[in-house]
Amino acid sequence: FPNNNNNNNKNIIIMPNYNSQAEALKAQGNDFFKKGQYAAAIEKYQQACEVDPNVPAYWSNMAACFEKLEQYQDMSDAARSCIKADRNFVKGYFRLATAQKHLNDVSGCIKTLESGLAVDSSNPDLKKMKKEMKEAERNLQVSQYCSKAEEHLQNGDIASAYKQLELASRLDAGNPSIEALMKRVKPKYEKLEAQRKASLTSDELYKEKGDDYYKSAKFEEAIAEYTKCLDSLERQGKQSSELAMKAYSNRAACHKQLSHFDGTIADCTSVLEVEPDNVKALIRRAQAFEAVERYRFALQDVKTVLSMPYAQVGKSNWDLCNMMQHRLNKTVQQLKAMNKN
Repeated sequence: FPNNNNNNNKNIIIMPNYNSQAEALKAQGNDFFKKGQYAAAIEKYQQACEVDPNVPAYWSNMAACFEKLEQYQDMSDAARSCIKADRNFVKGYFRLATAQKHLNDVSGCIKTLESGLAVDSSNPDLKKMKKEMKEAERNLQVSQYCSKAEEHLQNGDIASAYKQLELASRLDAGNPSIEALMKRVKPKYEKLEAQRKASLTSDELYKEKGDDYYKSAKFEEAIAEYTKCLDSLERQGKQSSELAMKAYSNRAACHKQLSHFDGTIADCTSVLEVEPDNVKALIRRAQAFEAVERYRFALQDVKTVLSMPYAQVGKSNWDLCNMMQHRLNKTVQQLKAMNKN
């Protein structure tokens, strides 16, 4: 230790106060491990943990033994106890992730690795395994999409099969399995689509074309098609129809993407005049009101959503509105304080 008269304590190193009995048991366990006697080593590490359960190395070494014996559930349990003993002991996360990998718990493994990287963001072992598991997760998802597509195809649900293959292609473009299935599905899908579109009215076609432009992020073009649809419906006195509500809603989304917030407000209002409980329109209008600094109107729409049944609103929308309400309340209170001054 440095001289006690020195007030600079930065160099003082506090050594951990390990239990000598537990350390002796650990040493015996280490000897058994080196000899490949993993069951005997586990027994010693367990005894060490009984003496002092707060030393993560005992649990970590025990987990390593279970890995050698391919007892991955026991390895997982030991690794969790390791993390519980010291959440900053990074090896505990690696041990747990390794067990989860062997137990085919891909999502759990990735979460564990992310927790470990939150402790040590540069750890090479955690980073390498996370990369491997992300790839495994992607492959698993692609396989699931392909299996569902095959199932839908066998059941004659061509549209659903095509949708599953589109999702798979976004994750792994050029995958031979996806392409082979797509060759079987796509011609049938295109034939069905041609038949479906042939039965659509001109107004429905305007809306469909707008949807296609929207998916391609061509928002100005999409607005033009939705406007054609809405103008035609208005001439027919159908401005309150289901098709009109969809066109208004989609055009509002386009205006929002382009930061044309007045357009978003106007189109959402058109929807809400017919469907006052339309959650999507209320939230979108609230966001637009906030963007143009009409905070009280935004807050009113948010409160309307939060007054609805939770099941109708949905978790993601509920959480979003809660955050918006907190932010808007704060802003409104600040504006009130400024006006008083």
